[in-house]
Amino acid sequence: MAQDDAEAARPPYLHAMLAGGFGGTTGDMLMHSLDTVKTRQQGDPHMPPKYTSMGSSYYTILRQEGVRRGLYGGVVPALLGSFSGTVIFFGTYEWSKRKMLDAGVTPWAAYLAGGFIADFAASPLYVPSEVLKTRLQLQGRHNNPFFNSGYNYRSTAHALRSIVRTEGWGALFYGYKATLFRDLPFSALQFAFYEQEQKLAKMWVGNRDIGLPLEILTGATAGGMAGVLTCPLDVVKTRIQTQHPEGVRPPAPSTATPKHTTKTPGIDPTARTARRPISTSSPSTTLRAHSAATLDTSSVIRGLRIIYRSEGMAGWFRGVGPRAVWTSVQSGTMLVMYQTLLRWFEAHPLVEV
Repeated sequence: MAQDDAEAARPPYLHAMLAGGFGGTTGDMLMHSLDTVKTRQQGDPHMPPKYTSMGSSYYTILRQEGVRRGLYGGVVPALLGSFSGTVIFFGTYEWSKRKMLDAGVTPWAAYLAGGFIADFAASPLYVPSEVLKTRLQLQGRHNNPFFNSGYNYRSTAHALRSIVRTEGWGALFYGYKATLFRDLPFSALQFAFYEQEQKLAKMWVGNRDIGLPLEILTGATAGGMAGVLTCPLDVVKTRIQTQHPEGVRPPAPSTATPKHTTKTPGIDPTARTARRPISTSSPSTTLRAHSAATLDTSSVIRGLRIIYRSEGMAGWFRGVGPRAVWTSVQSGTMLVMYQTLLRWFEAHPLVEV
């Protein structure tokens, strides 16, 4: 009965898109500071890395750089990309899922494939915003005296202009394949887990309304499990998107600033020596020799191999703590708000049902 009810509950596409857009954006904004911590841990180019445990990293960024430019660096592109991306995502997910269910596809397969298709449809909108967001999160404040990422943008607009001028429009899609490799399986797993957990909860309660505690539990566990399973792909994505153009790397803390430098907009002029080596270190390797494997590739598979050779499985799960917490809370918030707003729209319809 619960399964039939779930399949019969098909809100208008506009309701699903708006509910998903507001829910997803709220979840992303709520957890942006933790996403910044994860980005710093995964993209730190220095050896030994400055950011190790989740708690100490959060406190260090807050104390040294504050909230707006530190923990909430990159929040503007994150906001724009989140709302537009989730609106497209939920509309496409509902459409593709319904088409497959009507065609007789097994429900779990329809949910899995629907997540893949929806994320692919939304990717042209959110990938450029992800590039801007990730770089600004890694950089922190302008002229940051506490952390040298190799970037030095004054604002989101300055970052956009600088990237286009110095690297071309294609740079806004750096890590596009890596982002898809991360987000397609994440979305597929997240919604497959969520839909199945919702069915079990409705069967257990015997009603479509399973109550707030179970709504939170199903959303949070679905996102958390999907986040942990796709963490290696997230590590590769972060490092590919934060690589500098040829000939640019952040200096070691003791490097003196050259007297004569050629300024490249948005890139620290003290960093023009060699291609940036992307650190693949983890807290377990910080006492070893200060060297880092160079992740000079856009290939996800090759990137995974480089990280594994340099530090083993631990490298694939760098930042897994913040990612697990982030995906759990973000997913729980998004999906609870999604269901809540759908019920509100059902009582106050914007379109004819």
